Amino acid sequence: MMSSEQLGRVPLRVRDFVFDSLAVGDPEAPLVLFLHGFPQFAESWADIMVPIANAGFRAVAVDQRGYSPGARPEGVAAYDMSLLVGDILEFADALGAHRFHLVAHDWGGILAWRLAAERPGKLLSLTVLSTPHTDALLNSIARDPVQAAMSQYIHFFRQPGGVAEAGMLANGAERLRAAFRGKLSTQRLETHVARLSVPGALTAALNWYRALDFDARIGPVHVDTLFIWGSADHALGEIAANDTADFVRAPYRFVRLDECSHWLMDEVPEDIVDLLLERLR
Repeated sequence: MMSSEQLGRVPLRVRDFVFDSLAVGDPEAPLVLFLHGFPQFAESWADIMVPIANAGFRAVAVDQRGYSPGARPEGVAAYDMSLLVGDILEFADALGAHRFHLVAHDWGGILAWRLAAERPGKLLSLTVLSTPHTDALLNSIARDPVQAAMSQYIHFFRQPGGVAEAGMLANGAERLRAAFRGKLSTQRLETHVARLSVPGALTAALNWYRALDFDARIGPVHVDTLFIWGSADHALGEIAANDTADFVRAPYRFVRLDECSHWLMDEVPEDIVDLLLERLR
């Protein structure tokens, strides 16, 4: 039986970059690849990865482009969606997995939906936490005043010239800390804040938003999919969550976690583990 102490740091060399990752489990076992969102790192999956590995899988979570110091190119163009999705395929190749299970949250979910739409043959299954299908979300932003209001923070993040960075890191990173709404442990919160306070780190993370194309629809997904959403999510509303079913043309399960927030991995890790194990087995 593995424990959290057995989570190992594994460098993944992809093109000219070196990505930091956490890994646990038999390297020959089926791969479950975990993608974090903003403003988090691979450690956000730590409580979930060990039980998955104990069930007979190889669990790997990567600090993605801009979050890994060795993979932090400058400029907004370096964070184009196609490059971020391409990184995921490169991660799997570096780990020796032709096909794999993909589990993602927040921004990682945006990438996961697009990868599933474009390369369904690469995925054994798809599990997305919090983030609705991209087309459902974009439709909701355009038509639902509630979702439009919830998404206003994106416009703040997209401001150039360091405006968003300065605002989030001012007063001891007060605004960055507030984003987590008290759902993280003190240790994990301080780790995220410290890493994003390194010069250039928060700019790289925000460049994901600055490179986002709001007109880019991805079309339906043909992958066995589990979508988990918390009813108290402050950023992603109920209409888009419910409408996600319209964009999956494969076995699909939607799990609504009542009164749970956006930060599901930190708030209810045991529930996420149970749902993952049920489907992976």
